[in-house]
Amino acid sequence: MPQVSSSSLAVPHSRIREIADLAMSMDGVLRLYFGESTLPTPEFIQQAAIDAMRAGYTVYTENAGLPSLRQTLAAHYQRLHQVALDPASEIVVTASGVQALNMGISTCLDPGDEAIVLTPAWQNQMSIARMAGATPVEVPLVFQDARFHVDFAALERAVTPKSRLLVYTSPSNPLGWVATVDEQRALLDFARRHDLWLLADEVYERLYYPADAPAGTPTPSILRLATRDDAVIVVQSVSKSYCMTGWRIGWIVARRDFAERATKLNEFVVSCAAGFSQRAAEAALVHGESAIVEMLAHYRANRALCLDALRGLDGVTVPEPDGAFYLFPTIAGLRDPLEFCKQLLREEHVGVAPGSAFGSGGDSSIRICYAVGRDVLEPALDRLAGFLRRTRDQRD
Repeated sequence: MPQVSSSSLAVPHSRIREIADLAMSMDGVLRLYFGESTLPTPEFIQQAAIDAMRAGYTVYTENAGLPSLRQTLAAHYQRLHQVALDPASEIVVTASGVQALNMGISTCLDPGDEAIVLTPAWQNQMSIARMAGATPVEVPLVFQDARFHVDFAALERAVTPKSRLLVYTSPSNPLGWVATVDEQRALLDFARRHDLWLLADEVYERLYYPADAPAGTPTPSILRLATRDDAVIVVQSVSKSYCMTGWRIGWIVARRDFAERATKLNEFVVSCAAGFSQRAAEAALVHGESAIVEMLAHYRANRALCLDALRGLDGVTVPEPDGAFYLFPTIAGLRDPLEFCKQLLREEHVGVAPGSAFGSGGDSSIRICYAVGRDVLEPALDRLAGFLRRTRDQRD
């Protein structure tokens, strides 16, 4: 009897989805497990999609995306990062950030190759490598002096003759860690020395809370340091910055030869992203700055609420995130985050993601998404605090 492929069997079920599937079978759950804002897509973006549908953007577009969107993206990088890109040859529009990630990783790897991934990280990065028949090699970030750092000694130890790709996420999902410019420069030098592709997932770049810069300041992009000939791939989307998770628009910025190949492969993956969603993304990029600033004020206040609530609990350590919209508290004595999250869900109807869903470095943690309304966040934190107090003896 024919069997499914070994590469598909190597991909584990998402533990976030495992929690979500259980939660969706229950009533009254306070949902903090998905990486998604509960704020609506801004009205002007919705209207742009309606106008685009009426104008006929309901048919196939170029494999690389609408030229107008790619030109808008090039202007976006020039304005935010002072990086000059050729919209015709260095930008590829995809049907979501995850498709950009899939294209970026799978285009680098052959079966038997290895991809080094800085963890904790979104499970999709490791799973996409497995789908390509490659092996993910996890290198955890280390926590010291009140922030996470890249362990470059561990990176050196992880390199083998099979290494082809290094993947990192900044701002991080789930940590909220933001790579410094010095860390980015060192990662780029590392990739150059070892002849690796370097993939930077910068999907959360606009969700950044620097104390010494105006709201809306983006995190530093690796593109500021890389030459156009470097083996660097940036993955991006409008999902997180503009509350557009369901619109499924992402993009890749990469070296010309890589972008050309990704454009051709797009035909066999999705052909093209929806034209009206691409037009909505243009509107977001051009007119969305005030919406981002307003959104960041909401997230910053929620972050402060969560930190205050959790830091007063015995056995809970909560690093302050610099970006994204997650907290990743470590819980003393926690040995099975997945079972902890299931028990919390069943007993308190609060859904959070297990830290073990994010690879090495997450085995004593949970991830909380605070991009929700106060009517959800406040009772969820109260129930979580009560649950932690009640179950403390079980973990000791």
